[in-house]
Amino acid sequence: MSSQSHYDFVVIGAGPAGQKAAIQAAKEGRTVLLIEKDRQIGGACVHRGTIPSKTLRESVLQMTGARQHATSQNTDAIAEIQISSLLARLQSVIQAHSDYMQYQVDRNGIDSAHGEASFVNDHEIVLTSPNGARVHVTGDYFVIATGSRPRNPENILVDHENIFDSDSILSLIYVPESIVILGAGVIAAEYASILAVLGSQVTIVDKGERPLTFMEAELTARYLQSLQSFGGRFIGSSAVVKAEWDGVCRVHCMLDSGGTLDSEKVLFALGRVANVDKLALGNTTVETTARGLIDVNENFQTAAQHIYAVGDVIGPPALASTSMEQGRLAVCHALQKAHGRPANTIPVGIYTIPEMAAVGLGEAAAKEQYGAIYVGRARFEEIARGHISGIQNGLLKLVADSVDGRVLGVHIVGEGAAELIHIGQLAILKGMVVKEFVENIFNFPTLAEAYRVAALDIREQQEMASEVRPVRLSEAAS
Repeated sequence: MSSQSHYDFVVIGAGPAGQKAAIQAAKEGRTVLLIEKDRQIGGACVHRGTIPSKTLRESVLQMTGARQHATSQNTDAIAEIQISSLLARLQSVIQAHSDYMQYQVDRNGIDSAHGEASFVNDHEIVLTSPNGARVHVTGDYFVIATGSRPRNPENILVDHENIFDSDSILSLIYVPESIVILGAGVIAAEYASILAVLGSQVTIVDKGERPLTFMEAELTARYLQSLQSFGGRFIGSSAVVKAEWDGVCRVHCMLDSGGTLDSEKVLFALGRVANVDKLALGNTTVETTARGLIDVNENFQTAAQHIYAVGDVIGPPALASTSMEQGRLAVCHALQKAHGRPANTIPVGIYTIPEMAAVGLGEAAAKEQYGAIYVGRARFEEIARGHISGIQNGLLKLVADSVDGRVLGVHIVGEGAAELIHIGQLAILKGMVVKEFVENIFNFPTLAEAYRVAALDIREQQEMASEVRPVRLSEAAS
């Protein structure tokens, strides 16, 4: 950090959102201070969340062959695997990504500071360094990008040795013989599949009737089928009201139904909470919601309009990809620079085994909005590349308007889903109709050919349909 005490932009938090905000401001020729409480930039995404969990998943797939054989388990090979060996390259991956982010910051002439920031008023913060030194800094604009942390339960003690949260689970030094996972969201589902493939007896417990309820049921059914093939199970419509370590080797979980589950370890993964408690927002006019999130408008401005907030601190979708774009857009708005509008067609990628991804409307939402629709399906076991690569437990689901055939949504389960979904994203953004997938040529053999197969499925339905033109709900109402 330089000796100056005033900056055009003060960015608090150097995760994906904050780093991109700082870079955008610097590229516009503004002075920028980027503050991070950790020793290195990158935030939870790089050091405790996205990068570590996806690196672990990739290592598991490579070492167990689960990518090609997701319905069978090589127990002899898995029994010898230790978490430490799977994480051997994790630190190098984290370091490489963090170094690259720091290189981008340095290359753009951004001042960095290690410490915690708290507001004195709407225009001033105090920066407290790890050694206790305090420096007052003022700014024309502030961007809050402090991220989130695991939400810990009030009724369960997370000791990070027997009962873990989604950050501390990576401190496991061996594969537990059994584990109960509380929650069925993205983090829970991803770790459940990873640990199940490694041979741990995984039990997911959640209040919902199925995991990942925001995804299409056809996708989560295939996820559960894969999880069960590795010995995992899902207990829905239930909650753990108490979990205690017995002091020896087991954690006892009591269900609200009165039943109990015993396991070697427990992972608590029931959401995250915004990191706002140390910002002293009470000294500002910034407002928070009942859920503890920072309240912002469509331009990411808080009630103090020169203070912006982006990323996890403002809530869903809380994805690294959207957070980065929010950081850029916030700075562009502050500088009145043309930047377009935030994308409303955001793909979701979930790195379970197998992967899941979605963009646009699901089948139920499309029916509610458009009335009659077409749904085309392509199963990876019908695709040549699926046979070649041993990826046969996948499905691509194409949702289209029955009036003009416009693509409304794409939903995929299977290895490569998070990559394949971007074809569907562009199709929706460009208003493509399904016949364009039929009339264009895909490389053969590829998994992307599934788009053409699903489109052909819809065309067959169109040919079999009545000659009566389908009527949209809006037309019927008029």
